[in-house]
Formats: sequence, structure tokens, C-alpha cells
Amino acid sequence: MARIVVLDGYALNPGDLSWGEFEALGRLTVHDRSTPVDVLVRAAEADVAMTNKVAFDRRTIDALPRLKYIGVFATGYNVVDLAAAAQRGIVVTNVPAYSTASVAQMVFSHLLNLAQPVAHHAEAVRLGRWTACEDFCFWEKPLIELDGLTMGIVGFGQIGRATARIARAMGMNVLVHDVFPPANPGDGIESVDLDTLFGQSDVVSLHCPLNEQTEKLVDAKRLAQMKPTAFLINTGRGQLVDERALADALNADRIAGAGIDVLADEPPPADSPLLAAKNCHVTPHIAWATRAARARLMTIAAENVRAFLAGNPRNVVDR
Repeated sequence: MARIVVLDGYALNPGDLSWGEFEALGRLTVHDRSTPVDVLVRAAEADVAMTNKVAFDRRTIDALPRLKYIGVFATGYNVVDLAAAAQRGIVVTNVPAYSTASVAQMVFSHLLNLAQPVAHHAEAVRLGRWTACEDFCFWEKPLIELDGLTMGIVGFGQIGRATARIARAMGMNVLVHDVFPPANPGDGIESVDLDTLFGQSDVVSLHCPLNEQTEKLVDAKRLAQMKPTAFLINTGRGQLVDERALADALNADRIAGAGIDVLADEPPPADSPLLAAKNCHVTPHIAWATRAARARLMTIAAENVRAFLAGNPRNVVDR
């Protein structure tokens, strides 16, 4: 019977899901969180190790001679040294496409919050400012209609495409940029270069992978290309954005606002520049975390392990 250890299961399952699909596959041990030192002890006898953010570097992999499989509870798998795993013959898998709808939904949660600040005005009413108003209505921040505006989407994979569909449904024009330009992006969607996208978009939403080419893609130069009325949305990877440059642009009114679900350091230090930046709304990396998305992640991850144990691994990323 396979010995399976989950090293940081709390984010995936804080108590509202079942580990039953994994319990059916072998002898399961679940830990809410693990330090690097914990991993060497907790995974010492494991055949299968499941991780979300706990890192498996070369040193850790070399210290676990029994290990045969590392499953990542995420689409991104940069927490695993793939070369070291491959040299050991360890199979590494990820979970693609489980959160597409949820992340696209979060893009528009942020965008609608910036365009028509419902929470701000509801709080103003609660505090009595409407009661004290001489007029039948009032607003304290600009109210922006999205119909007819342009959304620029950097990265046109599954989440980028889902975001584009919602934008089109709201009457927005869409510009997209991808390293593999789509032949037929769709009605009202145009494939363009990055300069055009940043220069012409009223909203820029980031959905590209993090790599050497995209790290700090949104830097001072790119931000200077944006309209002063434009918004930036990042539900991709924190490292796609130069956070100091973005904070400076927001504080100087060089762009109008930002909705950020991911930061370079998570959780962020108290002096993270975006936490106090003007009209910057930071959520704590929750775009992926609807119950529906986490349930899909759990099921797909368990199916990955089942396929590996049956000798037909799937969603392998280190081969």
C-alpha cells in the first residue's frame, strides 16, 4: 500500500472538503503546514508527497530516497526542482485548469470594484453620509461604465480566454497578446503586440506564466505606456509586476487604480509598497480558492495519483 503524505493541506482543505479520495489510494497522513525541516521527517517514508507551496529543492529530494512521486496542488510547479526530480526518476504532476472560472470571476470582482465601488458607497451609507445628503443620490468616487472600453489581456490561455469571454459579454473590446498568437481569437478580440496593448487598453489583465521573459514585465516603462485612466489587474503571479514601480505610478496618478490578488512575497511584509498605494486593492491570493475550484483541484490531484499508481501517470511536468 502506497504511503501518501500531504505536507500543507490547509489552504486546499481548511475543513470544508473531504480527503476521502486520497484515503482510498493508500495510507494517508495529512499535515496542515510543514517547514523545510518538517519535510525531511514527514516525507521520509512516503512514496507519494503532495505539496502546495512547500518547496522540494535538490537537497530535499536527495534526502528522500524512498520518494517516487511529487504531486503539486496547483497549476504552477516552480516549487519543485524538476531537474533533480527527473534525475531521481521521481514523477512530478500538477493540476491544470481547475480554477479557470473562479480566477476569471475574480478579475471582474476587482474590475467592478474599481469601476463602480459598491463596497465603498455601501459603507458611506452605513456611516450616515447618504442620510446627511441634500440630494436623492451621491457618489464619492467616479462611476465608470465598462461597455465600449478596451480590455488588454496578456496571456491567452484558458483563463485569458475565459476573461475575454466575460469582457465581450459586458460590451468591452478586447486586445490580447500571447507568445503563440491565436489565429482566430474571436469576435471583437484582436491579437496585438505589447506596446499596442498597454497603450490602448483601459484595463490590462495579466494571465501569462512567470518565466525569465515575463518577470517584472509590468515595470516603470510599461506603466508609463498606460493611460492615466487605466486599471491594472493581476491574478497571475506577483513577480509579473515591479511592485515599487506600480506603487509609484499609482501614488503619482499615472494610472488610475489596480486590483491585485498576488504579490511577490506571500504573505507580504508590512512595508510592501502596494499595501499603502493609492487606489490599490489587494486581496490575499484567493482567486483560486472558491469551494468549487478547490473541490475540482482535490479530485484531479487524486486522479493524478491514482493514474501514477496504476502505471499511467498523467499531467506530468518533469518529462
